[in-house]
This record gives sequence, C-alpha cells and structure tokens, in this order.
Amino acid sequence: MNEPLATSWRSRVLGVFALPDRIGWRDHVIGATLAGAYVAWLVATARVLGFPRDEGVYFRAGATYFNWWRTLIERGGDALRLADGAFSDNHEHPVLMKTLFGASGYFLHQKWHVFADATTAFRFPAMCTAGIALFTTYLFGARLWGRRAGLVAALLLGLMPRVFFHAHLACFDVPIMAMWIWCVYVNWRALDTGKLRWAIFAGIVYGLTLATKHNAWLLPFALTPHALFVHRRATLAALKRGRISLPANLVSMALLGPLVLYAVWPYLWHDTIARLEWWVDFHMHHEYYNIEFLGKNYFGPPSPKSYLPVMVLATVPSVTLLLFGVGAYARGAVAVGRLRAWVRARSAPVPGAATTDSRAEADLLLALSLLAAITLFFFPRTPIFGGTKHWLPAYPVLALFAGCGFDRVAAAMQTALPSLAGARLQAAQAALVASVIAAPLAVTAHSHPFGLSAYVPLVGGTAGGADLGLNRQFWGYTTQDAAAQYLNPKAPNGASVFLDDTTWDAWNRMQEEKRVRRDLRASGNPGDAQIALVQHELHMNEVDYTIWVALGTDAPAYIVRQDGVPIVSVYRRP
Repeated sequence: MNEPLATSWRSRVLGVFALPDRIGWRDHVIGATLAGAYVAWLVATARVLGFPRDEGVYFRAGATYFNWWRTLIERGGDALRLADGAFSDNHEHPVLMKTLFGASGYFLHQKWHVFADATTAFRFPAMCTAGIALFTTYLFGARLWGRRAGLVAALLLGLMPRVFFHAHLACFDVPIMAMWIWCVYVNWRALDTGKLRWAIFAGIVYGLTLATKHNAWLLPFALTPHALFVHRRATLAALKRGRISLPANLVSMALLGPLVLYAVWPYLWHDTIARLEWWVDFHMHHEYYNIEFLGKNYFGPPSPKSYLPVMVLATVPSVTLLLFGVGAYARGAVAVGRLRAWVRARSAPVPGAATTDSRAEADLLLALSLLAAITLFFFPRTPIFGGTKHWLPAYPVLALFAGCGFDRVAAAMQTALPSLAGARLQAAQAALVASVIAAPLAVTAHSHPFGLSAYVPLVGGTAGGADLGLNRQFWGYTTQDAAAQYLNPKAPNGASVFLDDTTWDAWNRMQEEKRVRRDLRASGNPGDAQIALVQHELHMNEVDYTIWVALGTDAPAYIVRQDGVPIVSVYRRP
C-alpha cells in the first residue's frame, strides 16, 4: 500500500516541474530565473567598474526628474509650474530610464539602504532591463523553436562582452535593446494570437520604447511591413469591399505609443510640436565624436562601411556567430521552400492549400528587426563614436537565430547517435550546451572591467584588437582602475591629478563613494598637476605629448594594462 502511495506523490511532485509541450507558467519561471541570475551577476561585479562620462549626467538628471514626480504627488499644481526647469536637463533623451534611475537611487539607497553605493542603486534599473532582455529572448525562442533554442539564445545574449559591459551602466543602450526585443515579441504575440489585449499591450510597450531611446523610431520599419504581410488577405478582401482594414497592433502603436511617450515626459507638455521637432533634429544632425577604427581616427563623415561587420566579428563570440549562421541558413531554407510552394500554388492552385506558419512569419519579423537595427550604420553620415552600443538592439535577434542553429546542431547529434536515449541523451545534450557556452562565458568574465578594450580570440583578444587599431575605450571610465592600482596606494597626500577624459562628476562620485582618496584634488590642466592620467585612445596621443612637456618626463610611473595592452598611463612629476 505504501509503495504505490509514495510513487503517486513522487509523480505529482515531478509533474509540477515537468515541462509540457505547451509554453506556460513554468517557462516564465525559467525566464525569470535566467534574468535574476544575470542581474545578480551584474550587481556583484558593478563596484569595480568606473564611471563613464554620460552616467554623471544621467545620475543628476534622474534625481531631478524623480524629485519632480515626488513634488507632483505631494503638492500637485506647484510641480506643473516647475516642469520646464526640472526636465530641461538632458532633454535630448527621453525620460523613462532616467526617471527610473532617480527612483531607484532614492528608494534603494537613500530610503531603504538596499545598496550601500548610490551608483549601484542608480544603475540597478538598467541591469534589470538586461534581465528583461534575456527573459524575453528565452520566451521568444521557446515559442518559436523550443525551450532548448530559447535557453541557449538567452545565454548567448548575456554572454556577449559588450552587452555585459553596457548592462552595468545607468545609460540607455541595454534598456533600448531590451525594449526593442520586448516590443517585437509583443507585436508578434498580438498577430499570432489575434487577441485585442495583446494589441493594446503592443501600443503601450511601443510607447515605453519611444520613452527609452530614439532607436525606437526605426521599429516601425520592421513591424509595419510584417503586420501588413500577416494580414495581407484580410486587407485585400477589405479593399475589394471598399473598406480599410489595418492590423490592430499597428493601430494601437500609432495611437497609444505617442500618448504613453507624452504622458511620461512632462517636458513635452508645453510647446509640444516645437520640442518634438528639436528632439528629432538633434539626433538627425548629431555631432561626431572621435573613434579609432583600423588605426585611423574618425572625427566626421564619411564613416567606414566596414565598421559594423568588422566590430561584430571582433566583439561577438565566434561560436555565437557560427550558430547564428547555421540558424539563419536553416530558416532561410524554410523561407525559400515556402516561396517555391507559393509559386507552384499560383501556377496550379490546390483547394485548401493556403496555410499560415507563425514561425515562418516570425522569421520575416526577426529578419526585418535585424535589418532595422543595423542598416543605418552602413550610411556614410551615421556617426560611429558609440562603438557597438548603438546597434545592441540587433543582438537579441542574432542570439535567437543562434539558438535556432544550436537546436539544429543538437538534433543532428541525436540523429547521428541513435543509441543515445534517456539519461545518456540528456547528459549528451547538457554537454553540448556546456561546450557552446563555455567560451563566451570565459571571454565575457575575462573582459570585465575592461569591456570596451576586450576583443574575441578570433582577432587575437585584447592584444589583437590593439594591434589592429581598434578602439580601446571611451568616456574616461578607466580612471577608477588607475585609482585602485596606483593613486590610492601611492599618490602623495593632497596631490593634484590631471583627469584627461574623466569628467568632474565622475571624479566627485568616485571620491564620495571612497573609490578614490578624498584628499586628492582634480585638475583640468596637466601643467598644474603632480600626477597626470591619459586614457589610451588614438586621439589622446597629443595629450601624452602635452604631459611629457608639462611634467618633464616621458616615463610613466605606472601603466594599467589588460592582457599586456596599456589602458591608462599614470605620469608623476619628478
């Protein structure tokens, strides 16, 4: 009697954790676990990463924005009169993430003391968006090609060194990556299910994407043709009856998207049209900063057309790109097969032969999304000063096709080894996942905290990237590494330090959080400094020469290195 009872209870318990064919709540648990683990890794490694230039601006603006919302809640009309002043700081970018930075800084640092550092609290919302990106990528891949594909896609996305680096920062690049793939996923669900609630959700998510970064302007170039393709029969039938039939998700995006943007950005509540025009004009004519590529410094157009493909090859783990090729080829073959079937059906129609394949339609959506995210960077007037961060929205799609490619490889292994079954098959599949994940994990972990200096083994790692003349860093964030390795233990008391590319905001915050000794004084002129830093970029060579003259020495007192490559040189007046 006891043995069958025990077996019954064991079956019930295992049944809770068993994964049915249909994607459901258990998959949300898997996605949330992936997201939580990744965010925890980001939080654990955030302290050793210094402050880029932009973060100081966003910290300040975020605190101001959130304080305004607090004032609105507490004093109502008084806040409305202060909106212009409160939101004038950094109004060239939307407010969603900056407001969340400020809210997190207030609640998680000032009020509840969850984080000892204000910086980690400010950065936490962006880290959470990285988790959202992995969560969405897993669900998308699982619904399209199976859980195995979704899992590997999410892992490969998180294990890209540049994604890992930018995911730490209170900036907009990983948030827009997350919002982009979330928006693509929600629109696909709206079309795939045909449910109104998903269409409404698509409009809301697109509004939040608009409120994150201006990359959102490019999304309609992917979402619109895909939705019209999916609804082509209904649209044509309506036109024959003299009516117009548009997909509900597009209508929702057109109506709700701008409303959500307007609602969360009080700066637009006054003089709306003029301010929207200024916002668009600012980014359409953005100034051009320095960036090194293949040994040449670019400080204006035309940008090299090879920049994006070379940087993708040099920074995305090669196994990820290989699997992307396998997956893209496999799905391309499906598309070609559908096209041939359509041509045959047109020449010899078969009643009832017209079918839809939501996965194949998703192939079109993903391909259009990828093109929308990267095409702009082949134009000669598009600035490239942000390195890979400006096309991060393409990476979840790249990872999804890589997950599909892995699924094809795993299926081929199972076909080639028919004797594998049960526990042996599961062990072999786990080993295959480990073999694919191991190298990206090692490369990503090794890249920190010099994520912008790191390159993949295909080009020789960090040293190979330097030999090729690829950019080592920007924003001056590596001053913290110089402080940790030289300034804090060896600088004289009260020494003045020339900061080079590091901003005053970043320096002050490093001192507030005891990352840099508080007795050290920042200087904007190497001639007035006892110690001078130079962050190695090609256009900083002139700073090196200036320091040699000003300090009377060309021999660095210390060099911060990554794999033997100079990242920051520290000069000390004799």
